[in-house]
Amino acid sequence: MRIAVPSEDERGLDSNVSPHFGRARFYTIVDVEGSEIRSVRVVQTPFEEHGPGDIPNFLRSLGVDMVLAYGMGVRARQFFSQMGIQVV
Repeated sequence: MRIAVPSEDERGLDSNVSPHFGRARFYTIVDVEGSEIRSVRVVQTPFEEHGPGDIPNFLRSLGVDMVLAYGMGVRARQFFSQMGIQVV
């Protein structure tokens, strides 16, 4: 399973979770198999500004299955739901 976490900086698992999903500049991408972390990488969002669906589509292009976030807007949740990506 590939999990995306909006992050405040490029420190990966040592980064704080960004309090606002849509304003995060970085996303920590964690590949998990069973109960083990297989890989961790940090990607920077390619958008200076973004429109509805841009970030969900970007994360989908990375093969993300799940997003862990403190909160996000209704539209982002709808996009993820339509893509079959779970939001926690």
